[in-house]
Amino acid sequence: QVQLVESGGGLVQSGGSLRVSCAASGVIYANYRMAWFRQAPGQAREFVASVTWRNNKKVYADSVKGRFTISRDAAENTVLLQMNNLTPDDTAIYYCAADVNPDSSPGVMGDYDYWGQGTQVTVSS
Repeated sequence: QVQLVESGGGLVQSGGSLRVSCAASGVIYANYRMAWFRQAPGQAREFVASVTWRNNKKVYADSVKGRFTISRDAAENTVLLQMNNLTPDDTAIYYCAADVNPDSSPGVMGDYDYWGQGTQVTVSS
């Protein structure tokens, strides 16, 4: 069993930066994939970025490429999402997720097995 707890959300002005963290407890196996999804009001949850625990392979949604960076700290069992040049369109609840199957698609929400409760990120214009 894996527990995921997000932190670091908040309010930031457009063009600013924010970093959200995901602390994972329980057993994290080397073949896990960790990801961030987000859900804006009235919209479906969407993929943001993912990283594999073993070989640090990263995948990003087109909408955040060049602005967001995902990283993992194996020693601390933490996954970070550094968000730069934020816009109001980035306003959403950001969720951390873990996938136990390394062969599944990074961007498919239904393939993820564990989810955190989310942290709110609000970008003002």
